[in-house]
Amino acid sequence: MGENIINRFNVLVKKTYYIYKRFGIESTFVLLYHKEPISVVDLSKFVRLSDHLIEVDENHYFIIFEFTSQENAYKASQNIIHSLDKHFNSCMGCFIAIDSFDVAKSPQNVLNRLKQILIQVRKNPCVRVEVEDILDR
Repeated sequence: MGENIINRFNVLVKKTYYIYKRFGIESTFVLLYHKEPISVVDLSKFVRLSDHLIEVDENHYFIIFEFTSQENAYKASQNIIHSLDKHFNSCMGCFIAIDSFDVAKSPQNVLNRLKQILIQVRKNPCVRVEVEDILDR
């Protein structure tokens, strides 16, 4: 990950924490993996306008579902996977990791946990969206 991407990531996570502390607005952090490179412009067609999207590398994308609980982020993630499957006419090319919102976590901790969740998700071909509970199993 380039320094510019790390800086953008850190700023967005800190901004999300600030908004939560100031206004009590829920958000959820998501890391999406897609085996086919897809531009942020194309991927943005499948996320809501209120959400933030950053390309981490050509296969990983960080999404902040603003105004969204973890339960609703799970549903939104399933919708993204379904839409990408239809768009690429392929299934099993996309996986999503969801981590709970915790202002005590540093931005780097958020990214590390999402990567760990994603590793676990990719081990089970029957599951394509997973929350942090998988780390406790």
